[in-house]
Amino acid sequence: MTDTRKFLRQCVNCKEYKNKQDLIRITKDFIGGNIQFNNNNQINGRSVYLCKNSECIKEALKKKKIEHSLKSQIPENMKEELYNLLKN
Repeated sequence: MTDTRKFLRQCVNCKEYKNKQDLIRITKDFIGGNIQFNNNNQINGRSVYLCKNSECIKEALKKKKIEHSLKSQIPENMKEELYNLLKN
């Protein structure tokens, strides 16, 4: 018996459900409380998903939706990396 379910996740900004591969995963780990990108699913902790389009990234950073969901401040270097994703 094969499992044909699609694992969908919700974008923290636009609230649309998409495949995990189409989203950016940002995780705050349980042990150290470090916030980092977690696209390979190797870190356990509180996670948020964000669409890979520029509108979602801009609005989520502007309205601090990622920080609110993770219950923590995002490091400045991570914000810069997200802005660099906008340029590509």
